[in-house]
Amino acid sequence: MIIYSVTISIDEDVHEEWVEWMKQVHIPDVMATGFFLENRFAKVLLTKDEGGVTYSVQYLCNSMADLQKYQGSHAPRLQEDVKKRYDGKFVAFRTVLETID
Repeated sequence: MIIYSVTISIDEDVHEEWVEWMKQVHIPDVMATGFFLENRFAKVLLTKDEGGVTYSVQYLCNSMADLQKYQGSHAPRLQEDVKKRYDGKFVAFRTVLETID
């Protein structure tokens, strides 16, 4: 299994509204693409962010091929939605992990 992990530091002044938008709109939109089996949304604890709150969203998919299809066909549009809504208010980085059975 592949975990597509997105870590986001969002400005404190918008983070509560952003969390609701993520739960109600963005994460459901990502899941609706059909490439992911499940997701987890968590607040990162014990960070030293200055002026931001950090969260992690993890999406689980069957294979790298599925992730690559998602990245080619859906990710640019969905990432642009976040940028348009919260431009200058967040930083994000993405990590791809493979589970060890």
